[in-house]
Amino acid sequence: MDAVTRAALVIYVIGLVMAFGFRTLQHYRRTGRSGWVGVSRETGRPARFGAIAFAGALVAGIAGVVLAAGGAVAAQAVSAWLGVLGVVIAVAGVVAVSGSQAVMGDAWRIGVDPSERTGLVTDGVFRWARNPIFTGMIATQVGVFLMVPSWLTGLALVLLVAGIEVQVRRVEEPYLARAHGDQYQEYRARVGRFWPGIGH
Repeated sequence: MDAVTRAALVIYVIGLVMAFGFRTLQHYRRTGRSGWVGVSRETGRPARFGAIAFAGALVAGIAGVVLAAGGAVAAQAVSAWLGVLGVVIAVAGVVAVSGSQAVMGDAWRIGVDPSERTGLVTDGVFRWARNPIFTGMIATQVGVFLMVPSWLTGLALVLLVAGIEVQVRRVEEPYLARAHGDQYQEYRARVGRFWPGIGH
């Protein structure tokens, strides 16, 4: 296993542990709940598609790195600068996910329960992007793809973007508009969806 592939594997595993394991444990200690809401009937097909695509992205992403490390999947050779760029982007993505989750505090959830009302988080990094956790996840996968470019890591990136787009546009934004009304509409009008100034 070369150094770049090893770095991709380490970053990916740390990212998963931080985003799902550590955050879930911390949320449980603070609230007595895991924060995992899942897919409800009310959120319907879009939420199911988003969940399936997201899970597929995680599986394809880790499988792509592990199988490339073992030589079972061919990955394109990358130049040193591209490998370093991938490391920087992936690490920045992991940091963005963890930092954004921390800013959410008790409002952090995986999934949407239409009957639940949490506070609208608009401070910290949420002043610049409405979905910085998802931005960080996409950045992490882009970085991993740059480090270990294969059909599996590419598929993981496509599935992740597709799942996130459906989840945000068809599930989370309608829920937030119903739950927070004018407050959310004003926030949505001034803050970009995934990146500052884009997707108002």
